[in-house]
Amino acid sequence: MIRRLQPVAAIALVVLLIGVPLWLVVATAGKSRGEAIDPNLSPPAEWHLLDNLRQVWTEADVPAALLGSLLIVVPTVAGVLVLGSMAAWVLARRGSRLTAALYALGISGIILPPAVVTVVLLLRQLGLAGTALGMIGVYLGVYLSTVIFFVTGFVRTIPEALEEAARIDGAGPVAVFRLVVLPLLRPVLATATILICLYVWNDVFYAFFVIGGRLDTLPLNLFRVASAGLYLNNWHLIFAYVILMSLPLVLVFAVAQRKIISGITGGAVK
Repeated sequence: MIRRLQPVAAIALVVLLIGVPLWLVVATAGKSRGEAIDPNLSPPAEWHLLDNLRQVWTEADVPAALLGSLLIVVPTVAGVLVLGSMAAWVLARRGSRLTAALYALGISGIILPPAVVTVVLLLRQLGLAGTALGMIGVYLGVYLSTVIFFVTGFVRTIPEALEEAARIDGAGPVAVFRLVVLPLLRPVLATATILICLYVWNDVFYAFFVIGGRLDTLPLNLFRVASAGLYLNNWHLIFAYVILMSLPLVLVFAVAQRKIISGITGGAVK
């Protein structure tokens, strides 16, 4: 009986933790202003979801903020995946004490708190404060540890004989990595892509201190319009904005979902 109830309990827990907040967002975004003053789980008397999404898209400068977010997220994810996978490949194939120390240093960013004040001061000295390039550099430094942690464990499961065969055929280190190792890293890189996109896309903390007021992203734009009073007590518009901001991540997850589980089990837990 207990074994039969376990799947039911798991589904009920998922519905409680994910389904209820999701329904609250969608139901509130579909209400009129009067109904949404006090957000609750009751469905709207009449759905206004499309009208609210259209109003947010036009009045809150969502296209400009979306462009700013893409300008930050795309180079960050590409840079973190390439640099992190290359570093992880080297760290996984070397067995010296120095390599072990470098690996510990490489993943230390997962547990060490960031020195935001120091980072901002350093960016000012370099002339990168308030720029997209500076923000990308901060994200590269912060999330490179995550990619190294995931990919290193995955690389260790790849037989070295494949790389040795490529070297016998005359391939250099770059060719071995690009033609042999990188294609095999697709599952774990899909997992890392989801995580890094989630962190960077929804980030307000770093963006507020580094580029706040100079480059608009979706989270910063939402914070600006809400704090400026444009959406004061307009919870239906705020939740409609949240839906618009979440749609790109949903699309990324839908594309990479088949490889996420295999990437986690093949890398992080080994």
